[in-house]
Amino acid sequence: MIIETSAPTRVDLAGGTIDIPPLYLFHEGASTVNFAVDLLAKCRIETRDDDKILLESVDRGVKFETTLEHIGELKNEPRLELLAKLVYFFKPETGFEMITDSEAPAGAGLAGSSTLNIACIGALNKLVGDRYTADRFIPIAAAVECQVIKVPTGYQDYHSAQYGAVSAIHFGPEGMHREALDIDTKTLHERVVVCYTGEPRNSGTNNWEITKRHIDGDKELYDLFEGIRDTSLAVREALLASEWDHLGEILRKSHPQRKRLSPNITTPHMDSLIDNALANGAIAPKVCGAGGGGCIAFFAEEGRKAEVENALRTDPTVEVLDWNLSSDGLTVKVS
Repeated sequence: MIIETSAPTRVDLAGGTIDIPPLYLFHEGASTVNFAVDLLAKCRIETRDDDKILLESVDRGVKFETTLEHIGELKNEPRLELLAKLVYFFKPETGFEMITDSEAPAGAGLAGSSTLNIACIGALNKLVGDRYTADRFIPIAAAVECQVIKVPTGYQDYHSAQYGAVSAIHFGPEGMHREALDIDTKTLHERVVVCYTGEPRNSGTNNWEITKRHIDGDKELYDLFEGIRDTSLAVREALLASEWDHLGEILRKSHPQRKRLSPNITTPHMDSLIDNALANGAIAPKVCGAGGGGCIAFFAEEGRKAEVENALRTDPTVEVLDWNLSSDGLTVKVS
């Protein structure tokens, strides 16, 4: 049997960090807004006639093997730790080879690891006979990733990976739910530039330190998260109403707000790129993910996307990404 899965990465527009439990419980109406892009994480599983388990990451250039008899050792395996822990969780009873690959640049801030997590869960769940229903994939992904990074993880990235398209994810005491946003996706594509800075992301925002400070009662942080919540709700409303100029203004004002959350969200190189883009047709930058490197999304003035892209390309370390909205989330094919 051959199982092939893929899931889309995402660009986050608003609400990042507030999706980490229990932070969203302190801010009524907490939500995030993101859209899925066709830079995919892929997983391929092929069953074997023996008891070997082979794990390989193409983009990381790492592979190793073990056997079904020693599957318990994957619990603490440092090589390809996410893959190893997922295999340990599912505990298949047949030998197999699992190969993963990611089309997003390393450390891009596009939720590559969370997306790969969902792609692998889709494949492994099929391998063990659909043990879990699809609504269990996101809780499993968050739990296993928490075991890997050893701190609570945010939830928005799993939703974009599993469902694709444009989403508002809402959080509260009753749980969380995804709202599919029916928006003008053609204009979204015509107004958003995504570039990889050439600097892999390096923990621009220490989410665990922020979480601890918030729980300890930091008033400044509380007020900042109220603003993050308000920005996310405003972005949702502007997208649904096709108020594109207003959206640009919201995103422009949110950038310094995010920098107050962590001044390390940008590097000097990123600040230079932002200044260049703003001088050549961009209205607002949106650092992707936790920042400290990785990708920046720019919201451009109407008709000036190409100017922004050309300005960014003057820096030889920058890669302007060719992206399209991914309307599909997780896909699973069996042959």
